[in-house]
Amino acid sequence: MNLLLRKADSAEAPSIATLVNKAYRGEISRKGWTTEADLLAGLRTDTKEIEHLLSSGNSLLLLCILDHNLVGSVCLEKQGNIAHLGMFAVDPLHQGQGIGKHLLAFAETTALETWGVGRMVMSVITLREELRAFYLRRGYRCSGELKPFPTESKLWHPLVSGLQLEVLEKNLCGA
Repeated sequence: MNLLLRKADSAEAPSIATLVNKAYRGEISRKGWTTEADLLAGLRTDTKEIEHLLSSGNSLLLLCILDHNLVGSVCLEKQGNIAHLGMFAVDPLHQGQGIGKHLLAFAETTALETWGVGRMVMSVITLREELRAFYLRRGYRCSGELKPFPTESKLWHPLVSGLQLEVLEKNLCGA
């Protein structure tokens, strides 16, 4: 598989928002295993949020291109000596091909090389056992921290009550 992994630029904000929404929400997301369509309705993000992240001095959006098509993206945000990983998305029609593994490794290397951070953290919906297991197989561990799921958004609303986020973390320095 010939993947191109690189940083995003501001002109790509609409394409990134479309990919993230396709991976997480709506009927098309059900073609992959990362769907949240049974848990949340609405959009995961919008172009305005992506543009804001791209213009921020403390965030990076990374892309995975296959045959000139955007098939994956991830957002990194620097928070002190850690990098927060979010909006990790692979096109549902390309899931299960190893793209996510390559993109995650690229994100970890980029965070370490760009910011010198020692840890990567992320929040995963506790009901998403298969997603949690994906990260655990890649060296992440449960931090023991649970957070309430955000309840206020103009983009989405929960379809089930009691959603929680679990914080997973990984040491990027090998210790």
